[in-house]
Amino acid sequence: MSQSSTAIFGARRDQAFPTLAEVDIDRMRRFGEAAAYAAGEPIIKAGDVAPGLILVLSGKVDITQDGGLGRRETIVTHGPGSFVGELAQLSARPSLVNAEAAEPVEAFVIPSQRVRDLMVQEANLGERIMRALILRRVGLLESATSGPIIIGPSDNADVLRLQGFLARSGQPHRVLDSASDPCAKTLVERFDVDPHHLPVVLCPNGRLLRNPTEKDLARCIGLLRPIDADTLYDVAIVGAGPAGLAAAVYAASEGLSTIVLDCRAFGGQAGASSRIENYLGFPTGITGMALMARAYNQAQKFGVEMVIPDEAKLLSAATDKSGARYLLDVGDGETVRARSVVIASGARYRRLDVANLTQFEGTSVHYWASPIEGRLCAGQEVALVGAGNSAGQAAVYLASHAHKVVLLARGGSLEASMSRYLVERIRAQPNIEVLTETEIEALEGEGGNLATVRWRNRVSGEETTRPIRHLFLFIGADPNTDWLAQCNVTLDAKGFIRTGSELGPAHGLMETSLGGVFAIGDVRCGSVKRVAAAVGEGAQVVAALHAYLAQTKS
Repeated sequence: MSQSSTAIFGARRDQAFPTLAEVDIDRMRRFGEAAAYAAGEPIIKAGDVAPGLILVLSGKVDITQDGGLGRRETIVTHGPGSFVGELAQLSARPSLVNAEAAEPVEAFVIPSQRVRDLMVQEANLGERIMRALILRRVGLLESATSGPIIIGPSDNADVLRLQGFLARSGQPHRVLDSASDPCAKTLVERFDVDPHHLPVVLCPNGRLLRNPTEKDLARCIGLLRPIDADTLYDVAIVGAGPAGLAAAVYAASEGLSTIVLDCRAFGGQAGASSRIENYLGFPTGITGMALMARAYNQAQKFGVEMVIPDEAKLLSAATDKSGARYLLDVGDGETVRARSVVIASGARYRRLDVANLTQFEGTSVHYWASPIEGRLCAGQEVALVGAGNSAGQAAVYLASHAHKVVLLARGGSLEASMSRYLVERIRAQPNIEVLTETEIEALEGEGGNLATVRWRNRVSGEETTRPIRHLFLFIGADPNTDWLAQCNVTLDAKGFIRTGSELGPAHGLMETSLGGVFAIGDVRCGSVKRVAAAVGEGAQVVAALHAYLAQTKS
């Protein structure tokens, strides 16, 4: 194992690369088929779908990752009792690493579907394997060597957009600054890329994409696969936030065939939270990304089909006799056929009512505070607008990176809308300045980069202008229900979905005005806007799904 890999895994190396006992190997044999590889034979190539989890019985297998410009770095050498694979093999996605037989190898291969069977049927052994797969992915993320390479100016809006998408999707990647990185300059010359056409993305399979959409990038790296038009799902879930993922885990674990769609990435707004400290069972807190990544992996463990990023555009009744009750039209002319639907599409971030806001979005105006934004504003003074828990969490997080954080709130105090522990923590931070009764008046800058922010005290009328290059907006959200405009789903005056008793006694709990279509989480009228409440509704709706499917079973 290389020095860099040793440093990344540290004390967790034995958990990431366990050697299984003979009794464990015997328990796994019924899930796989025998295989043999000659010395020097490539077993897995980065960018290709691996045959599955490969358990080594004899011989050695070298696992390497591409270091750029033809270089390869060894991560680990697997010997007898070790297994080849990481999270990509759980859902038959393309491999992020290479595997080659260092000497003649005897093994057996467990296909992805059977890996999931193994984890369910052999719980203790499955737990060890799952932990190893997760830790290996964490190691790849920390090494920032595997996966696609984004090449472009480090502060370019599209570079940040693509980097943010991959980070929130849990995908290892590299970002090379085209202005300063010699490898980036070499790749730009090799592929004859005009600097004006940056950014470009080099996928593990060798394809070069020129400023791709998130969907194009996801298809290139195998994260997004075509939808099988012949498959009929018991339930289609729109939205992969806490509510949607909870519904997916409980539905799939109880035997319902489940598909989840999301137009951005898994995790929703919760996934962008720098730290969640009031979620039951995590006394030291947990980042939203870590919590949602666990739920995402858990759903895949039970066989949930993830279609991310892909956007539901129209919900309509099915007219065929196949058993499908509803059709979901998504991007690229594809259709999902389902017997029931759960709408967990969450909310959209509210935008500041400032005339030139759009020109700074993506480069200087941000709607979440992740490590990417933390690096961008290191050592600077930044402004943050908002007075809810998300704003408080972001302010505390940014204070650990920025020289100063100015927190602007329209109300007279933070206590009315923010949890007490966050208010106390903000007060304890010497580099957070709280300005109440204050709102943004104007943004100034050029070339898409913010230079100054002007705000006004609503009581005194006093205006202040400061040289600020990054502005963070946490001013709430509106229900993401525009796509339901032609779907006959009843909404309230604010655009939230009405469910249950609000519609009359004939409608079940969380059921919308359409039978067999349910709404959960932030998008539902009357829901409690908390992660725990969303997860609870996701679990609760599965009972309603079972009852509906039992009634309509043909």
